[in-house]
Amino acid sequence: MQTNLKPLGYIFDWIDVYDPTEEELRALAETYQLPEAAVIDCLESEHLPKFESFEKYYFIIVRFYDQNCKQDSDSIQKLTRKVAIFFNSEFILTIHRSKFELLDNVAQKYCNTAKMKHPFDLTCKIVKNAFETFEEPLNSIDETISNFESKIFLKKRTPDLLKNLYLLKRQIHVFKRLNYVSKMVVDNMHVSYKRNSYFEDMRDYYLRMEVFTEQLHEDVQSLLHLYLSISSQKTNEVMRILTVFSAFFLPLTFIVGVYGMNFEFMPELHYQFGYPAILIFMLLVTILIFQWFKRKQWL
Repeated sequence: MQTNLKPLGYIFDWIDVYDPTEEELRALAETYQLPEAAVIDCLESEHLPKFESFEKYYFIIVRFYDQNCKQDSDSIQKLTRKVAIFFNSEFILTIHRSKFELLDNVAQKYCNTAKMKHPFDLTCKIVKNAFETFEEPLNSIDETISNFESKIFLKKRTPDLLKNLYLLKRQIHVFKRLNYVSKMVVDNMHVSYKRNSYFEDMRDYYLRMEVFTEQLHEDVQSLLHLYLSISSQKTNEVMRILTVFSAFFLPLTFIVGVYGMNFEFMPELHYQFGYPAILIFMLLVTILIFQWFKRKQWL
């Protein structure tokens, strides 16, 4: 399906095409003399962000966060969708698989104003709005990290905490990877037209998002290491307590084992005060072990 939008203040067309068939794409390529390689990229739903310069056009692929993705999504294809953009000094062509709010919002804000003087300006706004879609999930991840941090320090039992931490780690890794490949798009866009306020605004927003994503990546890594360290510490504490109990009961078990043997010629078995004597001896052994542990500061 195709719509034609014309920003006021300057005569250039914005052709928006969504859910095109392969035949429709090839017809567009023939009509607007689009490079075949770039058209093939439009058909690939898993393509990463990129910037290419052709003889008559500049070609951009940018990815944006999919608001309808599943909560446990952890890959670029599941978390994001893409929009392909062709533009030159006379028109801009956007191609995507389905209709979404991103381009509708840009159209409502800028197509009925006289602010857009060049397709490059509109492209900068589309790319910036694509970056802005990541703000909500990143803020949500930041809040989740803070909640998990509180639970870990308060030693609250949370089901699947480790699983959720690894999910956050994978999601942030996806956003960080997208930032890395999107950097090429941001750094090369000014080649197509002179740098202006639209470009600087988009670039500044990208840098803020890059820093925020890097911070979240470090936070979740630190939190994961902290959780594993605390879990290891708890395990060591349990093992220490079990070892202490074993140290107390091992000599007592040995004494009980010796006098539990049923040999006929065991003189202590016929002593009148043998039983209380052994109990007192076991108590003394326990006290000596306790004093030794206290001296070694193991208790």
